[in-house]
Amino acid sequence: MNRQNITRENYQIYVWFRQAAERGDAYAQFNLGLMYKKGDCIERDYAHAYKWLRQAALQGLAFAQNHLGALYYNGRGVDRSDTEAAYWFRHAAEQGDASAQQNLGQMYKKGRGLEQDHELALAWFYRAAEQGVASAQSLLAECYLSGHGAAINFPLAMAWFRKAAVQGDAQAQLNLGLMYKRGQGVEPNEAQALCWFRQSAAQGNAAAQRQLGVAYAEGRGVRADPLRAVAWLQRAAEQGERDAQFNLGVMLANGQGVEQDEARALAWYLQAAEQGHLLAQYNLGSMYANGRGTAPDPLRALAWYRRAAEQGAANAQFNLGVIYASGQGVPQDQAQAARWYRIAAEQGDASAQNNLGVMYANGQGVEQDDAQAVFWYQRAAEQGHALAQYNLGGMVGSGRGLPRDAVRSYMWMLLAAEGGDQTACASKSILARRLSPAEIGCALDLSRQWQLAHRAPSPAAPRDAT
Repeated sequence: MNRQNITRENYQIYVWFRQAAERGDAYAQFNLGLMYKKGDCIERDYAHAYKWLRQAALQGLAFAQNHLGALYYNGRGVDRSDTEAAYWFRHAAEQGDASAQQNLGQMYKKGRGLEQDHELALAWFYRAAEQGVASAQSLLAECYLSGHGAAINFPLAMAWFRKAAVQGDAQAQLNLGLMYKRGQGVEPNEAQALCWFRQSAAQGNAAAQRQLGVAYAEGRGVRADPLRAVAWLQRAAEQGERDAQFNLGVMLANGQGVEQDEARALAWYLQAAEQGHLLAQYNLGSMYANGRGTAPDPLRALAWYRRAAEQGAANAQFNLGVIYASGQGVPQDQAQAARWYRIAAEQGDASAQNNLGVMYANGQGVEQDDAQAVFWYQRAAEQGHALAQYNLGGMVGSGRGLPRDAVRSYMWMLLAAEGGDQTACASKSILARRLSPAEIGCALDLSRQWQLAHRAPSPAAPRDAT
């Protein structure tokens, strides 16, 4: 049959449906509405789709009611109305229409058009899942996985994900892979995870493509293959998957198994950062600050550090403090520096705690306060920050902010020197000349006790301390 004959036949079908629909035939009205909705054989026209689907829906046809609900939900051919969408989905769902049951479940899950109710959402997903709808099976599994509408139940989640996955549902395949990767309800199995990620990725699921890329990059469930890692990460990144864009940026910036390309890394970080990816924003700030992949640009560095800092990134908050303290690309502002150091310090950033201690000790950006200086030095020193240990030793040795104690001063100098602080290496020798052998022995015992008590945490590396 040639194309002309097909066109003629389609037009005849349209004419037949139109004539039957005008006589009041509900099925013809539904089919005519569907033709207008999909642009099948005729030009797409949502207003006409709404007109005919509504007439069929009012006659009680469940298929039409579900499609009418979708028009209201998306605001096509009619003003958007979640209340009307839920009304028509319910009418169709109560007649057993599986798609409508899933749609009604989504309305309850999201609280659109009716009060949010996870238990009712689960109940409607279950009814649709029992009819074999893969997407509903996947949604039902998500309820059991997250504990929405029922207690968390990994075996049930896995069972429903598997039912949907074997039907080819890409989201279910991804989630099944994640359960195997995380060991949720089963022993962790990277090979099984990879199997499901691969099936989902082949269907174009961006999150699965990223997982597959990470697996190849890290050799999880498969031999490490950086080129394949980059290929899969790029597929996901080109779909706008921000984590993939970040991962790709890291590989390119560091030359991990691929040729280092900081300009491309910068471009991918930028895309992820614009979507709000915190680490991408921080890395982007670092690249602009240090002229990696681009000319140094202090103002852009400041802008991206600020966006990461405002999302709570302590390292970005610390860097903002450094920028304001030193006046890198902005007017020097010690008060702003102290503000950002404090925000990072309160999150436990050891370098920020040390620098805030320095500002209190010197009265920079804050009122001079030896007790506060000691307080912040102490918090950083307890994390193994060598420069803070040296600074704390100096305060203890001179009796600033707490009683003078030469033995404890020497203890902190020993710890700072062992942590790699060069000034402490020189200072401890000078201090040792003023102590008796017994005092030196006591300080050595105290330093060993401190090391034993702090064996688990890794020493915090000082960063651009003021």
